[in-house]
Amino acid sequence: MSAIGELLDGGVRLAIPLAVASAGELVSERAGVLNLSVDGMMLTAAFAGAVGTHTTGSAVAGVLCALVAALLVALIQAVLSVTLRADQIVTGIAANALALGATTYGARLYFTEGRAVPGFDRLAIPVLSDIPVVGRALFAQTALGYLAVALAVLLAVVFSHRTGWGLAISAIGEDALTADRSGLPVKAFRYAAVLITGAASGLAGAHLALADVHAFTDNITAGAGYLAVVAVIAGKWRPWPTLLACLLFGIAQALQFAAPALGIHVPTAVLVMSPYLLAVLAVSGLVGASRAPAGLTQPFLREAKA
Repeated sequence: MSAIGELLDGGVRLAIPLAVASAGELVSERAGVLNLSVDGMMLTAAFAGAVGTHTTGSAVAGVLCALVAALLVALIQAVLSVTLRADQIVTGIAANALALGATTYGARLYFTEGRAVPGFDRLAIPVLSDIPVVGRALFAQTALGYLAVALAVLLAVVFSHRTGWGLAISAIGEDALTADRSGLPVKAFRYAAVLITGAASGLAGAHLALADVHAFTDNITAGAGYLAVVAVIAGKWRPWPTLLACLLFGIAQALQFAAPALGIHVPTAVLVMSPYLLAVLAVSGLVGASRAPAGLTQPFLREAKA
């Protein structure tokens, strides 16, 4: 495989968990809930997936455990953000810190004889995977990787402005009070949006542990959840630009491994920082002006009837 092909292969592999997590986060933010706990959901899911796989010997069972764990975190986030109207930034950061501490401690207690677990192997699609440069990157992923990409695309299509669900979500994110007056169940939609983020983040966390490294390591996400949130901002809260931003972040991460083969000789620290430098540029507005949903982070309180 050529050096460019290796870069694309690594970039797509690293972009997959970002893409599915950011697709879920996009739904949540378009509904008005800033879900900063994406990294915590992914981390919890990765740990639960590794434990489930290690216990049962089945990677499929591990994925189910990952989804359940992430959904539980999402449910707590929804209760705090939607029902109790707690500060969404504070609760998200707190959830991430708690997940990091709990999974690190849990891994030391549970994985006493090594952290390697069974996982998903690559499934190369005949003929297509042999296409030069892009074949292996696009058509030789794991079954979990294909599922994650399918979910990301599905969310991008369903929750675009062109569908009924997308219009309802966007209306709630722009002006929850007006949406409520029109008959939309605002709290129900916001709960559903946060839970969708949980399911997507759970699949992303499972991919990290079971399709990427086949093991659980401390802080396995390495801030991937935050990059997923930034991708939504870089994509200007639109589905397809958000997925493109994830691909760019993935390629930036892969560049630190492919740089020598490409003849790129820069300090390793610069390559490691590159995806986060791109993230800073994205949120700084240098990539173009963007406007968040008007109701983002704003708690919903129904007007009292006269």
